[in-house]
Amino acid sequence: MVEELAQADDAVAACVDAAVWPLTEHELVAALDAAHRLQQRLAAVTLTLVREIDGRGTARAQGASTTTVWLRERLRMTVPAARRLVDLATALDAGNPQVRQALADADITVDQARVIADTAATVTASAGAEVADKAVGVLVDWAGQFDPTLLRRMGTRILDHVAPDLADAAAAAALAAEDARATRDRHLTISEQTNGRLRLTGTLDAETAGLLRAAIDPLSAPSGPDDNRCAGQRRHDALADVCRLALRTSDLPDSGGDPAQIVITTSYDTLTRHLNASALDIGLQLTPDTVRRLACDATILPAVLGSTGQVLDVGRQRRLITGALRRALVLRDGGCAFPGCDRPPRWCAAHHIHHWADGGPTNLTNAVLLCGHHHRHIHHTEWTVRLGDDEHPEFVPPAWLDPDQLPRRNHYHRRR
Repeated sequence: MVEELAQADDAVAACVDAAVWPLTEHELVAALDAAHRLQQRLAAVTLTLVREIDGRGTARAQGASTTTVWLRERLRMTVPAARRLVDLATALDAGNPQVRQALADADITVDQARVIADTAATVTASAGAEVADKAVGVLVDWAGQFDPTLLRRMGTRILDHVAPDLADAAAAAALAAEDARATRDRHLTISEQTNGRLRLTGTLDAETAGLLRAAIDPLSAPSGPDDNRCAGQRRHDALADVCRLALRTSDLPDSGGDPAQIVITTSYDTLTRHLNASALDIGLQLTPDTVRRLACDATILPAVLGSTGQVLDVGRQRRLITGALRRALVLRDGGCAFPGCDRPPRWCAAHHIHHWADGGPTNLTNAVLLCGHHHRHIHHTEWTVRLGDDEHPEFVPPAWLDPDQLPRRNHYHRRR
């Protein structure tokens, strides 16, 4: 298979630089159709490989918590895209040979395959495998005429065509299945942009959508005739108001043993001169005016850094050294430091590089933040961790995984 794929790769590479302007309109459309067919067939191969990798436990053997996380790191995919790939590979392996073959024959697209697999699972639960096979056959035929959106809509009433006597009962099952899918697919992504901004993207299930609208709609109305904010800006400000209200309560859980707090970092020279542009512990920059405004109603913990980013001193709210040390670790590591992991600090524990039971000290140079999965992984595998020349963690893989044992670092958290 590897040799065949290499040959296909060479063939496709030859087409990339080929001139398309000499093609007639008919040839141009034919080439597009051929490229599309090839894309679907390659998708079928990819799904087969993903299913085998998932079944063998390759991801966990290489240190990832799940196949989804491993695919994100290996193929540089987003987590939702990787999760959908694993889910579809599993679905096609679990009794959907018609769908898998239709995709391999390029009779359907990947998105259509996902719709048909979801519908087949719903019909199987409500009417049995035999009826589900009939439904799949009908949907594969319809896929030649309808896009994934219409195909899903028609799939909700597929039993009207293949088993009318079961349609009403199945409609209720379909509604329950859709609710289950909404629960499975829920996610919120927070990505850092330039100029100290965050971008929020995600999908909310129906209940959470209702909660969000109930919370921000009353705060999103124009404040008066002189309110020049657009609707999006009003919703943004309403979300900020909801967060402020939540932070004023005493019901929020601790974050790594500390109450909710803001940590401002600045260089030593800047600190000794005047409060200038500073950074939050999550890496975003704040203007001096914003820092002063936050200082009016929040506890600010100054953290002084050296020229290469080492934490020299951390302000304390309490006398216990563990609180200050953890804040220093959060400032340095930003979250789980294991390569490829994006778990935030609140999900992490402090790991002693030189084990405490073996006499290792409890200080910043002997500590690293690790999530639960990677904390166990470090303790029970041949991976090792150390601090590099810049005092940031680096991980050495076992020889069976990388014969050269080149150190690896986490690139998902901002480094200072």
